[in-house]
Amino acid sequence: MADFRKLRKQASIYGVATFFTIFCAFPFYWMLITTFKRDSDLFNPTNDPFILNAAPTLDHLRVLFFHTLFLRYLLNTFVVGAAVVIITLLVAVPAAYSLTRWAGRWGEGLGIGIFLTYLVPPTLLFIPLSRVVAFFGLTESIGSLILVYPTFTIPFCTWLLMGFFKSIPPDIEEQALIDGYSRLGALVKVVLPLSISGLLTVVVFAFTLSMQEFIYALAFISVSAQKTVSIGVPTELVRGDVFRWGPLMAAALVASIPVAILYTFFLDRFIAGFTMGAIK
Repeated sequence: MADFRKLRKQASIYGVATFFTIFCAFPFYWMLITTFKRDSDLFNPTNDPFILNAAPTLDHLRVLFFHTLFLRYLLNTFVVGAAVVIITLLVAVPAAYSLTRWAGRWGEGLGIGIFLTYLVPPTLLFIPLSRVVAFFGLTESIGSLILVYPTFTIPFCTWLLMGFFKSIPPDIEEQALIDGYSRLGALVKVVLPLSISGLLTVVVFAFTLSMQEFIYALAFISVSAQKTVSIGVPTELVRGDVFRWGPLMAAALVASIPVAILYTFFLDRFIAGFTMGAIK
């Protein structure tokens, strides 16, 4: 009886895991088969939409890479994402460390207040921020996104790192100071290596959020050569009520592969960062 219960429990766990695996993998499967479907197969309502009913084709990838600025969109996205990550780390790390170690009782409340600014919807901010972008002369350039995106990545990442820095015992830093390190040296040599999971979480979060952001990119950039993937693909591959589903799915598939690989390789550290892992 006990063996039967154990077997039933394991079957339930594997059944639920299998369901969610299929559920999460299905969008990638749909993008994959749509990418290689011919238009005659794609728009024929009598065909089975879940399989390739005709020989696969590379026409959609050819249109995407050679008849659009998709590669330029990818480059712009990488430049914006890398710049936002660097700015976020340069601001969030010292801010979180200061609020954790030196701010005292009001540091936690201030940290929560900083986090709440992340919850302000961009639909309320893009108009005043457009004035800021125009003031700095960054209209119609990726510089506008590099200027604006840290306004929502820094608050969340500061709050996240505060929790991670709190999990590091102050005694470790005091020992480093006794050994001759300065406060900055203790931060760089001791605290940051122990916080690598939190830092990787910040990197992944800031990059993916800047990669998928839509409203600011739509409001600040209309020049095709300056667009990122999130805005370039839907605006250039959709014309009125005409959706070029083949190239659209191909673009979504290609753009999602680096992010999927990033999450796969750093999944454990990413989860540890969000759960503010333990220090042994």
